[in-house]
Amino acid sequence: MDPVRNPYAPGAGQRPPELAGRDGELSAFDVVLERVAHSRPERSIVLTGLRGVGKTVLLNAMRGAAVRRGWGTGKLEARPDQPLRHPLAAALHLAVRELAQPNKGEAEHVLGVLKAFAQREPRSPNGKRTPSAPKLRDRWQPGIDVPAVTGRADSGDIEIDLVELFTDVAGLAGDTGHGVAVFIDEMQDLVPDDVSALCAACHEISQQRLPLVVVGAGLPHLPAVLSASKSYSERLFRYARIDRLDRAAADLALRAPARDEGADFDDDALAAMYAATAGYPYFVQAYGKVAWDVAPRSPITAADVAVAAPEAESELAVGFFGSRYERATPAEREYLRAMADVCDPSIPDDAVPTSAVAESLARQPQSLSPARDGLLKKGLVYSGQRGRIAFTVPHFGRYLRQQET
Repeated sequence: MDPVRNPYAPGAGQRPPELAGRDGELSAFDVVLERVAHSRPERSIVLTGLRGVGKTVLLNAMRGAAVRRGWGTGKLEARPDQPLRHPLAAALHLAVRELAQPNKGEAEHVLGVLKAFAQREPRSPNGKRTPSAPKLRDRWQPGIDVPAVTGRADSGDIEIDLVELFTDVAGLAGDTGHGVAVFIDEMQDLVPDDVSALCAACHEISQQRLPLVVVGAGLPHLPAVLSASKSYSERLFRYARIDRLDRAAADLALRAPARDEGADFDDDALAAMYAATAGYPYFVQAYGKVAWDVAPRSPITAADVAVAAPEAESELAVGFFGSRYERATPAEREYLRAMADVCDPSIPDDAVPTSAVAESLARQPQSLSPARDGLLKKGLVYSGQRGRIAFTVPHFGRYLRQQET
């Protein structure tokens, strides 16, 4: 098989040649766009799932759908060490520029408000600049060629400012007959104050039926993060759990790109691929790429998959699993291995009791809190419910058990 024509794309956030199994989510988003554009009540959207299930790909596909409808869009990736103000300002700046703007004066006013928001230094509750806050005005300029507007979205209180900014941006979008969509990846990494502000702003926009939606993507515990910030968040967002592909969708993700290149998989090969990948989209692309390269001819057979599997697993062990494992400290690695030992291999991605992990290590649960907290902050594990812990990466437990043999 010609490796130059290999259609599979196992890259981080890289759209696969066939976006299989996500038609329902994309259709639902189209309905949201239509309803919001017609001032119908709607909720912003939160996508959750493990690493490698295609959340970022779906986020990008939704952004493309909004662009095709003439909406202004902006995207950012949340980071635990970065406040929301700057990246959100940059995303909204792009969204405003994308909008068709019949009223130049109103557009310039909104850009002035956006500039004031971007440049404002964060404030502590007593109104003073926080000692640890960088001098944002000196370090970053938003590239907006209009004067900053004073007295709007510039209080330094992120919740007040974000409500005012969203209201003004959405008002401008409404005047154009379109809307604005803000896409936030890794949403669970927002700091608590920013989560609270984002929820408050979405709540206000929803109540006023203004044409602005937020689409967030994050790990499975993101709903708990939002709920801890605002009690009404469970009613504020439309939650969609993005999971592995079923057999039909996984087969389509493999077969459609192959057929576009004049090749195919036989039925036994597809069954072997699903057994190896369990339908996780990143694994489907990774195994598909190697199977194509090792197969001597079309159709790709189960024997070809058997030859490809060790090479695909070796690549995943380095790039997908190993790179994450290397980020952990020795104590954190010990905790990860204990999680792998106590989890049920027949339910590889299920949460395990933290008490069972402590028992496996013959330690008191309290003594393991630093290791567990470190893993949570690094995004290697998550806690969807009190007293239980799970890997954020599918099949990570299997990888760890294989390393011990």
